Amino acid sequence: MRAVVLGIGNTILTDEAAGVRAVEALEQRWKLPENVLAIDGGTSGMEMIEDLSNLDFLIVLDVVKTGAAPGTVVKIAGDEIPVFFRSKLSPHQIALPDVLASLELLDTMPKEIIVLGVELISLELGMEMTPTVAEKVPVLAAMAAAELAARGYVLEPLTAQAV
Repeated sequence: MRAVVLGIGNTILTDEAAGVRAVEALEQRWKLPENVLAIDGGTSGMEMIEDLSNLDFLIVLDVVKTGAAPGTVVKIAGDEIPVFFRSKLSPHQIALPDVLASLELLDTMPKEIIVLGVELISLELGMEMTPTVAEKVPVLAAMAAAELAARGYVLEPLTAQAV
């Protein structure tokens, strides 16, 4: 049973950093088991194919644009995933659909994929997220930890916030 938590985004475009910061928060608050890999995917593309091949479970942490109120945390799973990849919900969603299409072509697609995201407010050039999105980063990390635990992955809390 192998899983990856993939935080994606561009850390110099304010709220676009949320996915990367959420995967960092996950690693700071929980010790992940050996069969779970946390990846700062940044704005990577095809170079992620090997890490994402033949997974049992893939969690993508990202900013999204679903039409919900800014700062809203969303979970996209199951039948909603194909819609997610047809509709451009993330500003850098060029690479991930291509990677997943390649995985499908190679018959190495993850068995289960969920996207945990937060509605963005700003994509201005800058290193600081808006306060509303920044306060959702630990929420995304906690949601990822809960999704892993629900599937039998054993995470060990490292901080009081993780308990």
